[in-house]
Amino acid sequence: MPVQLLKIIEGQSEIPLPSHLQKENLKHLQEGCDHTNKYIQGVVTLSYPLTKLGDGTDFFKIVVQDSDNLCSQINSINVFIYGKMAEDCAKIIHHGETFIVAGFKVIKLPAAREDGRHDCHLEVSEEAGSAIYIYTKPRTTAASETASVSVAPQYVYTPLNHLKDGTVVNVYGVVKFFKPPYISKGTDYCSIVTLVDPSNVKLTCSLFSGNLDSLPKIYKVGDIVRFHRIKIREYNGQMQGITSGGFASLTFDGTIGAPVVPRTSSRVYTFVDEEQKRIEELRIWAASNISISGTATKLSGVQPMLFFDLTCQLVGKAKVDGSSFLLKVWDGTKCPYPTWKVPVEAKDLEGEKVLLHQLRNLAVDILVYDNHVQLAESLKIGSFVRIYSIHAKQASADNEDVSHMEFHLHGGTCYGRGIGLLPESNPDVKELKEFLESVNVTDSQNMESMCSMDIDSTFGNVTDFELHLQRCQQLSVTVLTDHQNLSTTELKTITNSTAPQQYRIRAKLRTYKPQKLHQSVKLHCSKCNSLQEVPDRDDFDFILHGSASTAPNPELHNTSWYESVTWTTQEQKQREIAIHFVKHDEMLQHPEDTLIMIEGGTLKEIGKLTKRFKCVIPVRSTEDDLELLDLSAPFLLKGNVKYYGCKQCSAPKPMKNLSSIAAEQQPSWEPTEIAQALGIELLQYVFIMKFTLVDETASLNAYLFDYEKFFQIPASEILTNNFLQQKMQMTMNTLCPPGRKLGELPWLECFIKSYNVRDAMKNQVCYQIFDTTVAEDVV
Repeated sequence: MPVQLLKIIEGQSEIPLPSHLQKENLKHLQEGCDHTNKYIQGVVTLSYPLTKLGDGTDFFKIVVQDSDNLCSQINSINVFIYGKMAEDCAKIIHHGETFIVAGFKVIKLPAAREDGRHDCHLEVSEEAGSAIYIYTKPRTTAASETASVSVAPQYVYTPLNHLKDGTVVNVYGVVKFFKPPYISKGTDYCSIVTLVDPSNVKLTCSLFSGNLDSLPKIYKVGDIVRFHRIKIREYNGQMQGITSGGFASLTFDGTIGAPVVPRTSSRVYTFVDEEQKRIEELRIWAASNISISGTATKLSGVQPMLFFDLTCQLVGKAKVDGSSFLLKVWDGTKCPYPTWKVPVEAKDLEGEKVLLHQLRNLAVDILVYDNHVQLAESLKIGSFVRIYSIHAKQASADNEDVSHMEFHLHGGTCYGRGIGLLPESNPDVKELKEFLESVNVTDSQNMESMCSMDIDSTFGNVTDFELHLQRCQQLSVTVLTDHQNLSTTELKTITNSTAPQQYRIRAKLRTYKPQKLHQSVKLHCSKCNSLQEVPDRDDFDFILHGSASTAPNPELHNTSWYESVTWTTQEQKQREIAIHFVKHDEMLQHPEDTLIMIEGGTLKEIGKLTKRFKCVIPVRSTEDDLELLDLSAPFLLKGNVKYYGCKQCSAPKPMKNLSSIAAEQQPSWEPTEIAQALGIELLQYVFIMKFTLVDETASLNAYLFDYEKFFQIPASEILTNNFLQQKMQMTMNTLCPPGRKLGELPWLECFIKSYNVRDAMKNQVCYQIFDTTVAEDVV
């Protein structure tokens, strides 16, 4: 039988291995050598789903690690299993089991690996006479459960000052800095952790996993972690750690005297008495060497411009727009300042209405942005969380004499920004729950007068807008960014003067075009100075459907600078799709750092890929190379932005030109760099509007030609961001309030320049706004 399960009884195999087999060390494996009577033994650290090859053969891949040589630079190897043997192994092999294979074939890889695995792989099949043995031991649990390794391995822990590039090691350390797990641009969760130990050496680790629970459960600076199988790399003279196959972690409270209880989602792990002593020693060392006071603050201690961590309970939540989300939280104390109430519809607010009403003077609104939104949406009402690096910002509305406090969790992960979900077993949660239960929420309702309870005040009223307009009528709603030496010129003088000249004016905006603001966004070529409309989704979809009729060319797959994956859709009209993943240093990168090229994809499929990968380029196959689609389609998609090239000025080059960017030390994959490599003249998104300006003497039409300076909104993002569209509409409603008389309109102070436009019939003087921006407090 080519695949056998061998039971371990009292440390010995129930059925011994064939006597002619001898164990082979991984480092002695070489292609072309005779391994007939040899076997490889190790622990399964990673397995992949069972798949079928193009000819229908079953294929199963695992990674086996030599547990006797964990600190060796080469300590694991890929095993490729084919045919019936692959199907059998996929059913019975589990993570952590001891795996033995004999009758294997050694295949040399075309390039050296840098992930701690052997530069050869093993090929195994029944046809080749291979044999596989899997060690398990008797258990009282169901036979379908994963079998555990018979003998717990003795782990060696490497001090941080003894780390070497390219090794896979086990370490202990004290957390000096961390970023809570956040959703990366790909499908994985990511966490950044900086460790120190008594050697006074620092190690920063980038940890990735598709399973949030498998990342370390770190709650604060000073926690102690144990990492098994962390990969070490040297970068800019500093050692860094990254997750590798079989990575596992335990986390312990770093407080002296606290119970030594590991935090982990794993049901099986080793922990011996010597390790408890190690943790106690690290606690004592950290107490005098690590500042663990942090920035934890209660709401009662909040001050303006403070960045702080807050341990609190979630009592309400609501979606605000596509890039922000509202969390209503409390910690039992009261903020000493009036707090901002984020305007949301009552029907959109999740939470117990009675409790929200009772806590209206104690709960605060925290607005979270961008990469934190998805995690915030998943939080359950009543859960306890720790929100890191909240920004307390003091602000005031135009009609308020008293300022209020706003709370923001900005996008990104700088300074450890993030949200951590705390279990009820956490000591800080236990303390908070006891305190919350002692708070008399009924008394808090009498803290403010009944007028503050009017829910309509949350959403503003007509009077607010009237006062705002009165202020705008007295002050300019625009700001000049240069040429402060120019004095103001009346419009009549300007219209009677020759061009070209520059002027400073003070005028009112009587009307503007287009009224539908999304129509103001155009594409501009700086080389030929042409303007064109932004293509709509239907145009792009039509081009994609046309390119899908050309099947990917398999001869162009898996080159030196990209790896390829293909599959056929199951729909009635089958499509063959190919995705090419661009490599860096001959290795695939994390999705958020990866550029991919896709053949045969639909608009919907490409949209999903842009949320996972850094950049997406639609391509099609030729005989010799991949090439871009028609330039009527975007040549690049990054996030929500589609990038187009000028048909007249571009001279598209083969896709292999991107390999020069992939070879850079840290490829940025910026659109301008990609466009240059591909011979594309990049079109820029620009606002084109016509303003009719008036003062006491005359009126004139001035054109606005702006990328993002005037509105302080990128023209490239306005078409896909509802929040920015609303912001732009509010800005225009302030500059030119609908239904208002001329005397009620606000003043605009701006620069305009005159220029001549000539054609065969006449000469015309035109005017353009420049070096002017909307004041920050307009909306």
